[in-house]
Amino acid sequence: MAARVKKGDRVVVTTGRDKGKSGEVLGVLPKEGRVLVQGVNLVKRHTRPSQTQQGGIIEREAPLDLSNVMLADPKTGEPTRVGFKVLDDGRKVRVAKRSGEVIDA
Repeated sequence: MAARVKKGDRVVVTTGRDKGKSGEVLGVLPKEGRVLVQGVNLVKRHTRPSQTQQGGIIEREAPLDLSNVMLADPKTGEPTRVGFKVLDDGRKVRVAKRSGEVIDA
């Protein structure tokens, strides 16, 4: 199955407590159907000190379900669905449904 959202993409959160926020994808977990977005779905983790790091309360991103994010349109920044298109040179690229803009350059 082709990936609609990839690491480095700009996405918009469509549901949940962070609805409307946007951020860059830090990682995709395809087996779990989840995605990590920078600055979204922040949770506090209580960590013990170790030899390499200091202990305390650390705020970090938790994974979101893929169904709760949509790719941001490259032209307008609004949420858009993703389609696929085969170019003349044989490459398969992602296309924003809202504007028709090619996402993969």
